[in-house]
Amino acid sequence: MYRIAVCDDDIQMRRFLCSAIEETGIACTVEEFSNGAELLRDEKEYDIFFLDIDMPVVNGMDAARQLRRRDRKAKIIYVTGYQDYMQRSFAVHPFSFLVKPVKKETIIRQLREAVLYSHEEESAVTLRLETTQGLEEIAVLDLYYLEYQSRKLRLVMKHGERMIRGKISEFSERLSSYGFASPHKSFIVNLYHVKTIRGYDIVMMNGDLVPLSQKRSAEFRGLLGKYQADRLGAEWGRK
Repeated sequence: MYRIAVCDDDIQMRRFLCSAIEETGIACTVEEFSNGAELLRDEKEYDIFFLDIDMPVVNGMDAARQLRRRDRKAKIIYVTGYQDYMQRSFAVHPFSFLVKPVKKETIIRQLREAVLYSHEEESAVTLRLETTQGLEEIAVLDLYYLEYQSRKLRLVMKHGERMIRGKISEFSERLSSYGFASPHKSFIVNLYHVKTIRGYDIVMMNGDLVPLSQKRSAEFRGLLGKYQADRLGAEWGRK
């Protein structure tokens, strides 16, 4: 699930951006801010920022510079009425620079592009884990699912398995931003590798079956549906 911040001192513009984000169908959470200072006080991490430039207290340029010190990977999309700022904006490596008035279709297209690029970058993300065989780096995309067994976690991957120590709740939170979800108290699955759901069995791409608890069924199916719509929408948006 993607985390998006919308920062603009114009409440109508914020509503417009939030409406466009909602129309994409991308699985995300959205937070609104009326100026850069308010945004910087927030301690949450975000994947994508929609930033106005001309705002009171702290403008979008200054806010972006500080955000970049915290996070080099987040996508910054400027939505501003001042084209003259474009050259200066390159210093913080924005993903896109849109000049108001901007069409909703343009916002949707840029957001889908940002999500697609983020997904491609996540494909190269590795986890540094202390397994029973020593310290290893495991590619997130190679990981099918995790299963809790006797105070350890069994990692099922494209090329073999590993065992690590840890709590499933810890890894559920750590992996959620990479497209993982927990269908059962003892499992975390990579939504990218889910083939289908049959009743209360999740069929993974490698043929393994992972149980889906009745209690978590509706939530998990919703997350999977949004994830798949997100990927499909992003791919279509790039074509």
